[in-house]
Amino acid sequence: ANFTKDEDIDYAFRMATYLGVKALSTSTQVSMAKRLAPFAEKYKMPVGFHGHDSVNQPDEVHNEASFQAVMKESPYMRANLDVGHYTAGGGDAVDFIRKYHDRITNLHFKDMKRNQGNSYTPFGLGDAPLKDVLLLVSREKYDFPVNIEFEYPGDPMVEVPKCFQYVKDALA
Repeated sequence: ANFTKDEDIDYAFRMATYLGVKALSTSTQVSMAKRLAPFAEKYKMPVGFHGHDSVNQPDEVHNEASFQAVMKESPYMRANLDVGHYTAGGGDAVDFIRKYHDRITNLHFKDMKRNQGNSYTPFGLGDAPLKDVLLLVSREKYDFPVNIEFEYPGDPMVEVPKCFQYVKDALA
Protein backbone atom coordinates (compact mmCIF):
# COMPACT_ATOMS: atom_id res chain seq x y z
CA ALA A 1 0.00 0.00 0.00
CA ASN A 2 1.11 3.54 -0.64
CA PHE A 3 0.39 5.41 2.57
CA THR A 4 0.20 9.15 2.16
CA LYS A 5 -0.26 10.07 5.82
CA ASP A 6 1.75 9.16 8.88
CA GLU A 7 -1.53 8.44 10.66
CA ASP A 8 -2.17 5.61 8.19
CA ILE A 9 1.24 4.08 8.87
CA ASP A 10 0.77 4.43 12.61
CA TYR A 11 -2.64 2.77 12.33
CA ALA A 12 -1.13 -0.24 10.52
CA PHE A 13 1.46 -0.69 13.26
CA ARG A 14 -1.16 -0.28 16.00
CA MET A 15 -3.37 -2.91 14.41
CA ALA A 16 -0.46 -5.31 14.02
CA THR A 17 0.38 -4.80 17.69
CA TYR A 18 -3.22 -5.39 18.76
CA LEU A 19 -3.34 -8.55 16.67
CA GLY A 20 -0.15 -9.81 18.34
CA VAL A 21 1.83 -10.30 15.16
CA LYS A 22 5.60 -10.66 15.43
CA ALA A 23 6.49 -8.76 12.24
CA LEU A 24 5.04 -6.96 9.26
CA SER A 25 5.94 -7.71 5.68
CA THR A 26 5.88 -5.23 2.82
CA SER A 27 6.53 -5.08 -0.90
CA THR A 28 7.61 -1.47 -1.05
CA GLN A 29 10.56 0.56 -2.16
CA VAL A 30 13.93 1.03 -0.46
CA SER A 31 13.10 4.71 0.05
CA MET A 32 10.17 3.77 2.34
CA ALA A 33 12.52 2.24 4.92
CA LYS A 34 13.46 5.66 6.28
CA ARG A 35 9.79 6.57 6.61
CA LEU A 36 8.77 3.27 8.27
CA ALA A 37 11.72 3.05 10.66
CA PRO A 38 10.40 5.46 13.34
CA PHE A 39 7.10 3.56 13.51
CA ALA A 40 8.83 0.19 13.68
CA GLU A 41 10.97 1.50 16.53
CA LYS A 42 7.99 3.06 18.35
CA TYR A 43 6.10 -0.26 18.25
CA LYS A 44 9.20 -2.49 18.42
CA MET A 45 7.82 -4.21 15.32
CA PRO A 46 10.16 -5.68 12.69
CA VAL A 47 9.29 -4.97 9.06
CA GLY A 48 10.40 -7.52 6.48
CA PHE A 49 10.99 -5.97 3.06
CA HIS A 50 10.03 -8.42 0.33
CA GLY A 51 12.45 -8.46 -2.56
CA HIS A 52 11.75 -9.09 -6.23
CA ASP A 53 14.00 -9.57 -9.24
CA SER A 54 13.54 -6.01 -10.56
CA VAL A 55 17.26 -5.34 -10.76
CA ASN A 56 16.79 -2.55 -13.31
CA GLN A 57 14.76 -0.43 -10.85
CA PRO A 58 17.11 1.21 -8.32
CA ASP A 59 14.49 1.97 -5.64
CA GLU A 60 13.19 -1.60 -5.60
CA VAL A 61 14.41 -4.20 -3.11
CA HIS A 62 16.13 -6.88 -5.18
CA ASN A 63 19.80 -7.48 -4.33
CA GLU A 64 22.07 -7.54 -1.31
CA ALA A 65 22.89 -3.82 -1.59
CA SER A 66 19.20 -2.86 -1.61
CA PHE A 67 18.51 -5.04 1.45
CA GLN A 68 21.53 -3.45 3.17
CA ALA A 69 20.13 0.01 2.39
CA VAL A 70 16.83 -0.96 4.00
CA MET A 71 18.42 -2.58 7.05
CA LYS A 72 20.75 0.36 7.77
CA GLU A 73 17.71 2.53 8.56
CA SER A 74 16.88 0.64 11.78
CA PRO A 75 17.43 -2.68 13.53
CA TYR A 76 13.71 -3.22 12.93
CA MET A 77 14.08 -2.98 9.15
CA ARG A 78 14.63 -6.55 7.96
CA ALA A 79 14.39 -8.90 5.01
CA ASN A 80 11.49 -11.04 3.85
CA LEU A 81 13.75 -12.94 1.48
CA ASP A 82 12.02 -14.43 -1.54
CA VAL A 83 14.37 -17.25 -2.51
CA GLY A 84 12.99 -17.49 -6.05
CA HIS A 85 13.09 -13.78 -6.86
CA TYR A 86 16.51 -13.35 -5.24
CA THR A 87 17.86 -16.16 -7.39
CA ALA A 88 16.12 -14.88 -10.53
CA GLY A 89 17.78 -11.50 -9.95
CA GLY A 90 21.23 -13.10 -9.79
CA GLY A 91 21.61 -13.38 -6.01
CA ASP A 92 22.91 -16.24 -3.86
CA ALA A 93 20.14 -16.97 -1.35
CA VAL A 94 22.27 -19.33 0.76
CA ASP A 95 24.98 -16.70 1.16
CA PHE A 96 22.39 -14.04 2.02
CA ILE A 97 20.78 -16.26 4.68
CA ARG A 98 24.16 -17.08 6.22
CA LYS A 99 25.07 -13.37 6.44
CA TYR A 100 21.73 -11.92 7.52
CA HIS A 101 19.83 -14.75 9.26
CA ASP A 102 19.35 -12.52 12.30
CA ARG A 103 17.70 -9.85 10.11
CA ILE A 104 15.26 -12.15 8.25
CA THR A 105 11.58 -12.10 9.23
CA ASN A 106 10.60 -14.97 6.91
CA LEU A 107 11.38 -16.63 3.61
CA HIS A 108 9.15 -16.90 0.57
CA PHE A 109 10.07 -20.28 -0.82
CA LYS A 110 9.66 -20.91 -4.54
CA ASP A 111 11.76 -21.86 -7.54
CA MET A 112 12.61 -19.66 -10.53
CA LYS A 113 15.09 -19.55 -13.37
CA ARG A 114 18.00 -17.13 -13.10
CA ASN A 115 17.89 -13.92 -15.22
CA GLN A 116 14.77 -14.85 -17.18
CA GLY A 117 12.06 -12.65 -15.59
CA ASN A 118 8.87 -14.17 -14.16
CA SER A 119 10.30 -17.63 -14.74
CA TYR A 120 8.35 -19.53 -12.07
CA THR A 121 8.90 -23.28 -12.14
CA PRO A 122 7.86 -26.31 -10.12
CA PHE A 123 10.18 -26.95 -7.18
CA GLY A 124 13.49 -28.43 -8.31
CA LEU A 125 13.23 -27.33 -11.95
CA GLY A 126 14.58 -23.80 -11.56
CA ASP A 127 17.88 -22.37 -10.36
CA ALA A 128 16.97 -21.50 -6.78
CA PRO A 129 19.03 -23.51 -4.25
CA LEU A 130 15.91 -24.80 -2.51
CA LYS A 131 17.40 -27.91 -0.91
CA ASP A 132 20.51 -26.02 0.25
CA VAL A 133 18.32 -23.31 1.80
CA LEU A 134 16.22 -25.86 3.66
CA LEU A 135 19.27 -27.75 4.92
CA LEU A 136 20.93 -24.52 6.11
CA VAL A 137 17.82 -23.30 7.92
CA SER A 138 17.34 -26.72 9.52
CA ARG A 139 21.00 -27.27 10.45
CA GLU A 140 21.42 -23.82 11.96
CA LYS A 141 17.97 -23.92 13.61
CA TYR A 142 17.03 -20.48 12.32
CA ASP A 143 13.69 -19.55 13.84
CA PHE A 144 12.08 -17.67 10.95
CA PRO A 145 9.21 -19.21 8.98
CA VAL A 146 9.75 -20.64 5.51
CA ASN A 147 6.55 -20.13 3.52
CA ILE A 148 5.84 -22.15 0.38
CA GLU A 149 4.79 -19.69 -2.29
CA PHE A 150 2.93 -21.28 -5.19
CA GLU A 151 3.17 -19.15 -8.35
CA TYR A 152 3.79 -21.45 -11.32
CA PRO A 153 0.92 -22.61 -13.57
CA GLY A 154 -1.14 -25.54 -12.42
CA ASP A 155 -3.89 -26.63 -10.05
CA PRO A 156 -2.85 -25.62 -6.51
CA MET A 157 -4.73 -28.61 -5.07
CA VAL A 158 -2.35 -30.85 -7.05
CA GLU A 159 0.82 -28.75 -7.08
CA VAL A 160 1.05 -27.46 -3.47
CA PRO A 161 1.18 -31.01 -2.06
CA LYS A 162 4.06 -31.65 -4.52
CA CYS A 163 5.84 -28.57 -3.15
CA PHE A 164 5.35 -29.81 0.39
CA GLN A 165 6.63 -33.25 -0.57
CA TYR A 166 9.73 -31.63 -2.11
CA VAL A 167 10.39 -29.95 1.24
CA LYS A 168 9.91 -33.19 3.17
CA ASP A 169 12.20 -35.09 0.79
CA ALA A 170 14.88 -32.40 0.93
CA LEU A 171 14.94 -32.58 4.72
CA ALA A 172 14.77 -36.40 4.94
